[in-house]
Amino acid sequence: MLSPERLALPDYEYLGFGIHVKNMQDCCIAQRHVLTYMEDAVCQLLENREDISQYGIARFFTEYFNSVCQGTHILFREFSFIQATPHNRVSFLRAFWRCFRTVGKNGDLLTTKEYHCLLQLLCPDFPLELTQKAARIVLMDDAMDCLMSFSDFLFAFQIQFYYSEFLDSVAAIYQDLLSGKNPNTVIVPTSSGQHRQRPALGEASMLEGVEASLFCQCLENLCDRHKYSCPPPALVKEVLSNVQRLTFYGFLMALSKHHGINQALGALPDKGDLMHDPAMDEELERLHSIKGRTHIATQGLAPSRVTPATQVPGGHGRCGLLLENSH
Repeated sequence: MLSPERLALPDYEYLGFGIHVKNMQDCCIAQRHVLTYMEDAVCQLLENREDISQYGIARFFTEYFNSVCQGTHILFREFSFIQATPHNRVSFLRAFWRCFRTVGKNGDLLTTKEYHCLLQLLCPDFPLELTQKAARIVLMDDAMDCLMSFSDFLFAFQIQFYYSEFLDSVAAIYQDLLSGKNPNTVIVPTSSGQHRQRPALGEASMLEGVEASLFCQCLENLCDRHKYSCPPPALVKEVLSNVQRLTFYGFLMALSKHHGINQALGALPDKGDLMHDPAMDEELERLHSIKGRTHIATQGLAPSRVTPATQVPGGHGRCGLLLENSH
């Protein structure tokens, strides 16, 4: 029987059914999340039991947990799953970077809706509101239909997606400070996937902001009691110690650009290395070489035709063309 005690054994070496999965700690999967993956694996097993019966349950569980270690288990899954654990969030961020970094290499600038199209390719029900919140960190006072570079959006999206519940609480504290209320009340964030709308900030408050030292004190208290992921408190204090006053989106922009926070999260490389992925580059070169040889071999055998752009769920036009050009 799969008891919680057995599932919580160090190194997660034995998960039942005769399956041994080593080095799970190296995949940064906390003990409290093993049951999450086990339950998901069992659900997938039941949903696909006819296909799985052909090669056995043990092989299925081995491949499932290997995919968890590799971070590919989140591809094309529902949003509730990709945000379910910190490891899932890191895996999704890394997958988004690796799949679409050619957008940055080509120097393309995209709108919020176009970035949302790309996110939907990896997670069909990814909420538009979360994409818009990430874009607002970059655009701040600009219109939401302005163009953004891939690197600017990616690092803002990393902060917004990984620390989503924390940022909702920060927004509430910021609004309390603006209105003169006591922000040191217990704030219970939601994890239901229904992201709360951030309080509307007037033009005057956007320009004036709040006192950084008081804001820092409130965030220290928040980090102490917050049950979801928070940026390292020492780095948050470092960000706030450099200014006397700051706005909410100015704070989020500073977080997204902070080298130490990016390193602590561990999902993305430094900005200078963002366009470099030797393993992926080698694979793409191999695929392009095969494609080139195939084209030469078939050039005289069939009439040429135009290949339509890849269709994006809920998106059309330039976003589809970008995906076609990135292959």
